[in-house]
Amino acid sequence: MPDSLRRLLAHLKMDLGPLRDSRDYRLLMASGVITMFGTFITMVAVPYQMKQLTGSYVAVGLVSLAEFVPMVICGLWGGAIADALDRRKVILLSEVGLLVTSAMLTFNAMLPEPQIWVLYVVGALSTGLASLQRPSMEALIPQVVRHDQLGAAAVLASLRWNIGAIAAPALGGLLVTTFSVATAYAVDTVSFVLSLVLLWRIRAVPPKEDAAPASIRSMVEGLRYAASRRDLMGTYLVDIAAMVFAMSTALYPFLADQFGTPQAVGLLYSAGAVGSLIASLTGAWTARVQRQGIGVILAAALWGVSVALAAVMPSIWAIFLCLALAGAADMVSGIFRMTMWNQTIPEELRGRLAGIELLSYASGPMLGNARAGLMADLGGTRFSLGVGGLLCVGSVGLLAWLLPSFRAYDARTSEHALAEKARRQAAHTEG
Repeated sequence: MPDSLRRLLAHLKMDLGPLRDSRDYRLLMASGVITMFGTFITMVAVPYQMKQLTGSYVAVGLVSLAEFVPMVICGLWGGAIADALDRRKVILLSEVGLLVTSAMLTFNAMLPEPQIWVLYVVGALSTGLASLQRPSMEALIPQVVRHDQLGAAAVLASLRWNIGAIAAPALGGLLVTTFSVATAYAVDTVSFVLSLVLLWRIRAVPPKEDAAPASIRSMVEGLRYAASRRDLMGTYLVDIAAMVFAMSTALYPFLADQFGTPQAVGLLYSAGAVGSLIASLTGAWTARVQRQGIGVILAAALWGVSVALAAVMPSIWAIFLCLALAGAADMVSGIFRMTMWNQTIPEELRGRLAGIELLSYASGPMLGNARAGLMADLGGTRFSLGVGGLLCVGSVGLLAWLLPSFRAYDARTSEHALAEKARRQAAHTEG
């Protein structure tokens, strides 16, 4: 084998160090694979059921909008409690709550006349619980993974997401069209039971003795810290803009119908994850990138271009390829953003900043799906896809121009990255 090819393959090879070296990280990963699988099945089932019950673009898009307020409130509060309480306990209690909401969706779907309001209310409740849990999950990663392995952990996290995101939507589409939405929700419920068994084995992670108690004041401190750093604000704002203008998963059931292939709805939902998986499996190179800011900008712009191209594709498979490319770009952006967050944010603020991160990467898709539904109601699915993708590219370019410190971010020279690296090295030496 030529040396050049051997070096290329070495750069693409995935680093399994975090899985090999950390027992708790292995448990988190295994739990994440299981719950992501069930959650993505439900992600297909809810809009499919709403479409069955109402036949309305707007009603499907409003499912995401109904989840927005609890996500904002619980995301910020979840960040505060992640810095103030035992993160393992927060994760476990939230997981129990998510199990209950999934069971509620199952019960509603089994009724002779399922209630539309349940999809909105339980969806909002489920999103609130997930938003309480997520900051503790994110803040736990730097505590169980070495600083020099955080880039590799970001790649592995993306791989975990994709394992669920590829197979689960396809299976979800099969379950809802061949069996029933109740069956899909039941599978999700079982996934939470299995996940709880794994999460229970994670060691307790008590807060520091001088940890700030969960309060509005502590949340404000986190917001002030985020606002003081233009590089962090760039990661949030670019992702929000990209998702608001180009996220369009609410359109997939209608797009599949237009091609006369309703069974392809699961295929469309998994398209982005296929691209993301390829990006993850070949993503070892991202851990070597030091200028993550410009990486996020370029990847977000490619996401918008890919969605715009999907609007003019003549076949379902051509659209699939465009959405797969969009998924790959989004995954690379996510890896870079996660690496920046974990490398630079002080431990005492990690939970609160994880709550803000949640708002950035979760609010965009919710608002984006609502935007997609409203625009499709005005001009159709193609119009919504195309205009949304172009608006994404324009907004990302504008933010890149307005945030020069984000464009120039370099992990080798960033004072925040160097300070956090030194702190963790000192803590490891003392330990």
